[in-house]
Amino acid sequence: MMSADESSDPGWLTWPNLITVIRLALLPLFFWLLFGTDHRALAAWLLAALGATDWIDGFVARRWHQVSNVGKILDPLADRILVISGLLAVAAASGVPWWFALTTLARELIVSVLTLVLAALGAARIDVLWWGKVSTFALMTSFPLFLLTTNPHHAALQPWQHDARDACWVIGIMGLTLSWIVLGGYVKPALSALRSGRQARKIL
Repeated sequence: MMSADESSDPGWLTWPNLITVIRLALLPLFFWLLFGTDHRALAAWLLAALGATDWIDGFVARRWHQVSNVGKILDPLADRILVISGLLAVAAASGVPWWFALTTLARELIVSVLTLVLAALGAARIDVLWWGKVSTFALMTSFPLFLLTTNPHHAALQPWQHDARDACWVIGIMGLTLSWIVLGGYVKPALSALRSGRQARKIL
């Protein structure tokens, strides 16, 4: 017998899932703008748009009652892909030091591996923590700003870029620190999800 959530699942053909797919589909355009042209500012604004639209698919899903099991997996997966791709691209373009990019990447990889391990162990799905969304938003805000405060071919920075870079570091460090703190906050929900998943298998 299906649960109430499963019976009301709208499936994968929903507007929120379409928005998420479009966000992912625009990644190649971002890479081309950044590495194939001198339009670094356009690449930065596109990356900012991809990060800013993170909340739209969730809002649409809740507003029009289109929360789906596929979306619950696809949305955080898209977040991980966008964060990892964005930070590696910005670092490769000398927009941010590699230590910052790799520290962020390490956290994202840990989350991805733990998610796979929990799924393999039969754990129930874990909802994304609100502070996790905040840290992701902060990081996805800092990467475009870092790009805007650097120029192609190492051209000299404008005065406003020097000031903006200070703001970049404030937002970036805040997002990075918060993301590691939130990682610890997932321990209790993960253990609870593991117990719930095992109990559900015993009942079946």
